[in-house]
Amino acid sequence: MVFKRLLGSLGVGGPTVDTVLDPGAARPGGTLSGRVRLAGGTSDHDVEHVVLELVARVETGNGEHGDGEGVVVFGRHTAGGSFRLAAGEETSLPFALTLPWETPATELYGRPLGIVLGVRTELAVAGARDRGDLDPLAVAPLPAQEAVLEALGGLGFGFRSADLQYGRIGGTGQRLPFHQEIELTPPPRYAHQADEIELTFLAVPGALEVVLEADKRGGPFTDGRGGHDALSRFTVPHEGPAGPHDWSALVDGWIQELVEHRASYGSHAVYGHESGVGAAVLAGAAGIAGGMVAAEVVDEVGDFSEGDSDDREG
Repeated sequence: MVFKRLLGSLGVGGPTVDTVLDPGAARPGGTLSGRVRLAGGTSDHDVEHVVLELVARVETGNGEHGDGEGVVVFGRHTAGGSFRLAAGEETSLPFALTLPWETPATELYGRPLGIVLGVRTELAVAGARDRGDLDPLAVAPLPAQEAVLEALGGLGFGFRSADLQYGRIGGTGQRLPFHQEIELTPPPRYAHQADEIELTFLAVPGALEVVLEADKRGGPFTDGRGGHDALSRFTVPHEGPAGPHDWSALVDGWIQELVEHRASYGSHAVYGHESGVGAAVLAGAAGIAGGMVAAEVVDEVGDFSEGDSDDREG
């Protein structure tokens, strides 16, 4: 889909900007391309820069104040530097930026997962900055991520929900300040051991780290607080498991190890292993994945809510 929304203007008669993303869903670690179209206002303007920001709507925990939502900027790309935009002039700036490997998927086989990502365009003119509305960003999972989800579906797990959680998972190579949680309902085979399985993908250039968490509220293995249980971490090359194992057998083994380890050692323990990927490779690749920008949390929830409201009204 091509998005052609007017993103904003710098005062009456000021220049306007319209960002158009190339059709199709992007993938983590892949290229996002498009054009930023600028139209001059009623007078000449000196443009200082045109910057694209990758933003995500993230669930934030506020302790005793409960949970809320925030907007996280997790990437910045300069589409254009200093230039003069004449009155009435129209120009177009092509761009191509690399998405972080940990960019969450917003869809699976074209069906939305409820994750909100966007591209926001910042236009700086003569000391003033205008951050326009958001162009929705569609991201499809990596083939290895699709394979894991297909294997879970084949094992009888059902999709419950997906969201983005602010914070890092300890003991992993996570680089972004948030992570995606995909909540799954277990099949009868595991229903007595877990009410819910939470799945997180942490991709790097050479491998996929899979974090699994079994939640059994009020069950015999909880810690008395009714909270989450042990994490299990597994890594596998993007091309899949080596040897005779297929994805289904590999993922089924992960689930069995998760619930068995949880039963043996109790909650809040961490277990994991690597499937043909060295820890040094993961550590180095994780550094590459986090190299775009130091993400920041910004208090601009209204950008999402106002944009959603405008879309409904339109």
